This record gives sequence, structure tokens and C-alpha cells, in this order.
Amino acid sequence: MNMQTPVILTIASLAILLPNQVSADDLKEAKVTQVIQDVKVLPSNSAPRPASLNDNVRPGTAVQTGVQSRSELTFKDKTITRLGEKTIFSVGEGARTIDLGSGQFLLYVPKKAGGAKIKMGPVTAAITGTTILGNYDPSGLTTFIVLEGGACIYLDSVGQSIYVGPGQQVTYDPIANRLENPTDVDVNQVLTSPLIKDFRELPSAPLFRTTIQNQRVVAATAADTGELAAAVRAAGASSIATATPEQFMGALNSLFARSTSAEICAYVGAAVRARPDLATRIVAAALTASRGTRYSHTDFKDFKDFKQPVGKEIGCDEVICITQAAIAANPSAAKEIVEAAQAAVPLLAYCIGLPCPLANAFVQPRVPTSINPANFKPPPVSPEQPSTSSEE
Repeated sequence: MNMQTPVILTIASLAILLPNQVSADDLKEAKVTQVIQDVKVLPSNSAPRPASLNDNVRPGTAVQTGVQSRSELTFKDKTITRLGEKTIFSVGEGARTIDLGSGQFLLYVPKKAGGAKIKMGPVTAAITGTTILGNYDPSGLTTFIVLEGGACIYLDSVGQSIYVGPGQQVTYDPIANRLENPTDVDVNQVLTSPLIKDFRELPSAPLFRTTIQNQRVVAATAADTGELAAAVRAAGASSIATATPEQFMGALNSLFARSTSAEICAYVGAAVRARPDLATRIVAAALTASRGTRYSHTDFKDFKDFKQPVGKEIGCDEVICITQAAIAANPSAAKEIVEAAQAAVPLLAYCIGLPCPLANAFVQPRVPTSINPANFKPPPVSPEQPSTSSEE
């Protein structure tokens, strides 16, 4: 049985998501910026017609792609939506909406310029400053891939949510009715998608290359090769897995000391994956190294010991990059990672928080336990009610 539940992408009420206000007009109108094969504009009050470049798509107008056809639409705030074959895109009142019976879309939202909520049946994704690919199969199987940035994916019916970082994908299985755990994808391979290679280069393309480089760092660390493994051996350990906390942190700090901000984020993700037991110390050390002050790995035994001098804190973007890299690597420690980051950069605590408010788990139903009469006491006897004790 084919499931034709529409995929709805809605971008609305963005003021709460953005550091800067977004004009309401930016969210209500798009232009057709590329047409491939059979693409039609469907006005609400007239017959469909072939789409042309620079056609306006306003509330009440839709864009439809045919077989082996694709299209691109660009909003005033530079948000870009690309549509795969057999797709209908429409702009609703006060929102931007994609309705898909099945198919694929790409959404690019510029940093600090907008946000989106993407709804595919029971699944919702919330993104800001991110590039994602989404695919909805007629069977109901739904997949999100984050190419850069991050997204929170929600399954509202069971209270489940997952943070998906760059280079990760999450799948919704309609039979199991749950979001599967995020898995890594080869971004270099994903870039062969027609929604990327058949169009002009996206503004976020340099960030795709950063994601690919970070994946190489993670792969080398997992194989116990690369710079982190070499630093660990230089610290006296035989491998990353067997290194003591002091050996591992000493090796990692030596890398942080000579790395750029982007490289530190990559090392954080790789290090937390390799040693999740040290996640909070890794985050605190990365934030301390990022602001240019170096400490010995023996100076601190707990993340709460890390404090930055007033006036020398790093910026929000760097803090968020480090914390979200750690959370993507070890979602179960998200709360502890956030606490570590807030302690390390207290004046920037306002820009650090859990990317997703819920955990990747079902809300457990309340199951009544067996009743033991010995656990219950008789209710107190009111003055109006005589005692019913057997001793009377």
C-alpha cells in the first residue's frame, strides 16, 4: 500500500529562532531561479503554465515538477529550495510550504538569515543556518541528511527527538514508528545528488568540504591512525582506547594548541567518539584552547575547574561549533556537555543550550505495579463516621 502523506515544509514565526529580525515579506515570496525539464507554475485562479526563470511564487501559487525534472526557488533572504521530480511546492499565507507525495528536496538556510520547520507526516525537522537533503518514499520511509550545520528531528507522537550533526542522517521507519539513531554518511558521495550537481554551487559549498575533511579526521581516529593517534603514542600510550585520561587529554591538548578553530571542532567530534568517557573534559579543554590560553593536562581533573578570564571569551559561533560537535558524537551526554561548556565560558552561557529539548527515547508509559495490601493504611475516621474496627 502506497502512503501518500504529504511532506510539508513550513517556515514561520522565525523571529524566535533568529538573532536578527526577518521581514515577513522575505518569507512569503520566492522566485524560480532554475528550471530543468518539465516544471509548471500552478496559479490558484488560472490554468497551469510552463515555469520560466524569475517567475514569482506567492501565496496561492504552486510549482510542480514532472518526471526527471527539477527546479530551484530562491527567497528574498537567500534561502534556497530545490525540488526533485514529482514535487509540488507552494507558498502559504505567512509561511513557505512544500507538499510532496514522495520525492526529494534540498533546503539551504543561510546563517543568521532564517530558519525552517520541515514536516514529513509525523516527523518534524527544525533547522537554522543549515543545508539538508530530505527524501520521502511512497512507503513512508523518510530520511534526512545534514550536509552542514545541524538539525533537530522530532517524532512528536512519542516524544522522541534527535540532534543530527553535519555528515549524519536519520531515518524514520513507519513500521517501527520511531526515529533510528543517527548514522554517518559519506558526504562526498551525497554531493553527487542531482539536487546538488545539476545546479549552481550553493553558498554553503565550502562548509560541505569542511564536513568531508572532518569525516576524514573521524575515520583516521577510529582506525587508531592520524594525528590524534600519533599524539597519544607520543604521550606514552599504546592506543587511543588504552590511553589513560591524562595521556589522552595531554595528547589532545597538544593538537588543540596548534590547530585552527575549524580543526579544533573536528578533533572534538573525533575525540568524543573515540573516548566518550572524557566528553566533558574534551569540550572544556577545546574551549579553553580556543581562546588562546594553554593549560597543562594535569591542571584540571574536572570540567568545573576550567574558567576563562573576563574579557577573553571566544565567540558564540565557535562555542556552538565545539559543543554541537561533541553532542553529535555522543548524544546521550548532551546535558553534561552543555554544562561543561557553560562552566568553561560562563559569559557565553546564554548562547549554549541543548540543541534538542528531548532525548532519543520514547516516553515510557506508566505501568502500575502489583498491589500489596500491606502497603496501604485505612483512611482516617472522620468525626461523623463511626469506627468499623472488628474490636468494637
